[in-house]
Amino acid sequence: MNKKQLFEQIKNKKSFLCVGLDPVLENIPKHLFKYDNPVLEFNKQIIDATNDLCVAYKPNTAFFESMGLKGWDTLIKTWAHIPKDIFSIADAKRGDIGNTSAMYADAFFNEEKSGMSFDAITVAPYMGEDSVGPFLNHKDKWVILLALTSNAGHSDFQLHQTPEGKVYEEVIRISSKWSSSEQLMFVVGATRGAEFKNIRKLAPDNFLLVPGVGAQGGSLAEVCQHGLNNECGLLVNSGRSIIYASKAEDFAERAREEALKLQQEMEQILSSAHLI
Repeated sequence: MNKKQLFEQIKNKKSFLCVGLDPVLENIPKHLFKYDNPVLEFNKQIIDATNDLCVAYKPNTAFFESMGLKGWDTLIKTWAHIPKDIFSIADAKRGDIGNTSAMYADAFFNEEKSGMSFDAITVAPYMGEDSVGPFLNHKDKWVILLALTSNAGHSDFQLHQTPEGKVYEEVIRISSKWSSSEQLMFVVGATRGAEFKNIRKLAPDNFLLVPGVGAQGGSLAEVCQHGLNNECGLLVNSGRSIIYASKAEDFAERAREEALKLQQEMEQILSSAHLI
């Protein structure tokens, strides 16, 4: 999915919602344990209940990798269940030397080899261009670089001052030379709302993947006030507040209700910005 197609999906659905799929076996509804693969059934029902309200799904691969072989199979089948007109993100946060990164890229982009072909992958930038390049070599795929994250320890490195600015600013400035806004996105946490104005100066045209709305307390209004651009430019992720809205048999219906609340808020924002 290219940038133009992604914006068309946003306009069609009046939404820039990304649903995070972070399934924890202990947290999924107990009635699903009658299925051979409770996690897969959970994911499928969440996807079926919300796919008309969101433009992206983001499975966090750690939640699948931790289950070993069955977890990988579940990830492959979850990816296959995501409608192909919805943007799919492997939240893997990979980043290693070049030849290892090439293997990671194949793992998530090369369906013939791995059974998966996500549209995008999250990547850690701190080993530099030769580490990120193998992902960018897949010309029809997206790289989403960690820039300014929402976790408590973000200030340990990301806010350190260099002669040219903060470390996260350097990440955006330097990596923007590696590819264009047609292939490169950045992760910016919703809890960093005040920084979005500055980030838009550095990356005016790039899409930003924004975690932290919902359970982590980020403000959608604040993010959009400074983060919207003329192609929307935002994929706002919400995970736990949607997928764990209920742990009873009505979990999918409740997930839909929570997704709908966000979609309706996003529709108003897009309309006010004259993007729909």
